[in-house]
Amino acid sequence: MATTRTANAHWEGPLMGGEGKVSLDSSGLGVYDVTWASRAEDPGGRTSPEELIAAAHSTCYSMALSHALAGAGTPPASVDTRADVTFQPGEGITGIVLTVRASVPGISAEDFAAAAQGAKENCPVSKALTGTTITLDAALV
Repeated sequence: MATTRTANAHWEGPLMGGEGKVSLDSSGLGVYDVTWASRAEDPGGRTSPEELIAAAHSTCYSMALSHALAGAGTPPASVDTRADVTFQPGEGITGIVLTVRASVPGISAEDFAAAAQGAKENCPVSKALTGTTITLDAALV
């Protein structure tokens, strides 16, 4: 069964001096401030589209890797993923680095590396970001 999740953004004013809010409507978890400065300079307690992409990508990747590992008979004890999304004003998103550290009892380093790479290629958010350079730093802990 397909699902749809919804967020809404409201913006007032010009790009450089304006400000907005983004709401996570499906979950009702909150409304977050966003400005150009929070995107291109210091966050200052506000979010950005890139931070929201990083949140989505790190979560999706962790879920995909956990699923792949469990399917191969080596369910993880834990998976911790960090996504660093780089934004360059005038160019856009220039790359994403996924850093994953996982505790997976009974798996070899080679099998873990293969599962980690497969999750990077197959998680739905990675697929949605096709065209963006995504690099992976994966290790067992």
